[in-house]
Parts: sequence; structure tokens; C-alpha cells
Amino acid sequence: MSGPVATAVADGRDVDLADLALDGIVGAGGQGRIHRLRGGSDLLYKEYLEPARVQAAALTELVQLRRGLDGTARGALDARSAWPLARVLAAGRCTGFLMRTAPDNMLWETGAGSRKPTELQYLLHPERPATAGVVRPTPKQRLVLVRAVVDLLAGLHRHGLVVGDLSQANVLWTVVPEPAVFLIDCDGIRRSGARPVLEQAETPDWGDPLSPFGSDATVDSDRYKAALVVGRVLAQQAYLAPGDPLVPLPGVLNDRQDAAVRRLWEQAAGPFGSRPELPAWSAALDARDVIPVPRLRPPPPRPVDTSLFDDRRAPRGSVRLPPTP
Repeated sequence: MSGPVATAVADGRDVDLADLALDGIVGAGGQGRIHRLRGGSDLLYKEYLEPARVQAAALTELVQLRRGLDGTARGALDARSAWPLARVLAAGRCTGFLMRTAPDNMLWETGAGSRKPTELQYLLHPERPATAGVVRPTPKQRLVLVRAVVDLLAGLHRHGLVVGDLSQANVLWTVVPEPAVFLIDCDGIRRSGARPVLEQAETPDWGDPLSPFGSDATVDSDRYKAALVVGRVLAQQAYLAPGDPLVPLPGVLNDRQDAAVRRLWEQAAGPFGSRPELPAWSAALDARDVIPVPRLRPPPPRPVDTSLFDDRRAPRGSVRLPPTP
């Protein structure tokens, strides 16, 4: 990759649509189409279907937030999300943005030989013949994947962001070579209290039933949806929600984790504004089986009063022993 596109990705500058060599549509949704770039690039172009509705300033804010991170934090964000890298303009109007493709290990091969994203939904349903190509997690790997989703959301919250439309379709995962997750549709993320790039999409069965704002793009609604991810993945139940009994799959949680998760699950069913914070879920899902106890050091020896062995200070009436020959 070179030229204007490489410069745009490197420094977050806008790139002109005319400078993109498009090589076919690889996906489409209600708000846009995803184009592959020619030349073996690992970049994709998301084209908005209705550019007139795009809040270009909100997209700029997402691009600049990434640019403001240090190298380590930026690398971690790139490894775990399809974050907007640069806006794409045509005649001065924002028509979409550039993002990276999902890692190859986040795709699975169907029986017909095509490759599909390994979406969160495959953790919510038992294996079926049609999804036999998905490499399933062990119970412990399932726990690690849940913890990874929670930690990713917690990192976004620390930057003052809300996700909004979190669902079984916009979180990808893998257990090869190790458990990892990848967030897509990141242009739906916004700064808390700010306008989104486009009107927020809503996924059926993933909404916050107690949100009073008509939109689920709030910190507390994110916390509610994090609880949905935790409960549904741990129990492998696609429609489980706080207030329902939570029965995790065998072997996923130890006794300590099970008790902590159940307490938070009950709290998540509470009123708006009272849902568990994400670090509480991280602590409850901690993978350690044993809580380490610090080793106790023996107390230092007490000083010996040598005067007790001085004949000259022996108490009256005591018997003095003769010196040992």
C-alpha cells in the first residue's frame, strides 16, 4: 500500500474516493456497503448509502481519537477492532471511511467452501451440521472469550465512549491459536452524550428495555448489553436476559466465579442506572482458580534479658549454682 491511501492511514487525513482502487463488494447492511481494495490491501472501504445523513464531525472524532493514542494502545485497538482509520470524501462530502479487515482466524469455512465471519452468535447456539466448520471453544476458552469482550468494552468506556449497538453480529471471535475477539461496526460508537455518525441501529432482542432515552447509546445500556453477552455466552442461550435464571454450561466457571457472576446477573436486572460496572464483571470472571494468600513471615526473635543469668543480681533466697568446672 502506497500513495494517498497509505498517507491517509498513517496520519488520519481524509482520502479522496477517486484515489481508491475498488475491487468488489464483500458485504452490505442497512447503512452501507463494504468494498475490498485492489492490490492485496488489508483495508476495506465502507460506503454509506445515504451520505447526506452522515455526521462527518463525529466520524472525524473517532479517527482522531485513535491517532491520539500512544503506539501500544493504538496497536491494541487495531488488533481488536475495525476502527475508522480515515474518512473518504467525494466532492467534499463524507461518503464513508477506511478500516482494516478482520484477521483471517476470525473467519470459518462453510461446507460449500466460502468463508464467513465467526460471529458471536456461534457461541450462543449448539453446533449444527451447517456450522460444523466453526472451531468451538473449550469451557475455559469460553470464559476467556467472555472476559475479552468485557475488557474491550471497558477500555472504550475509559475513553468516554459508548458502543450502543452491541449484538451477536458485531463481535467476532476465535480460539486459534488462542482466544481473542474483534469488534466491527465501530462507526456506531460515539462519545458519551454526542451525536453518532448515523442514527443508531437497533438489533432485535439486544435492546435495553429500561432505557428512558429512546436510544440504547448510554453507558448504562452498554453495561446491560455486556450482561447479555456474559449470560448468553456462558449459558449458550441466545435469548437469556437478566431476570431469567442463569445456568452456565458445565465446567465454565468455578465455585468462586459462579457466585460472583450470579450476584452481578441479579444486579443487571435492576433499574436503569444501577447495572454492574464493567470492571466488576472483569473481576468476577477472573480466570484464577485460587486466590493467592501472601506467605506469612515468622516474627523476629525476642531479645534475651541476660541479667537473669547474672549471679550478682540473683534474687534473695535463690540458690546459686557452682560454676561448671
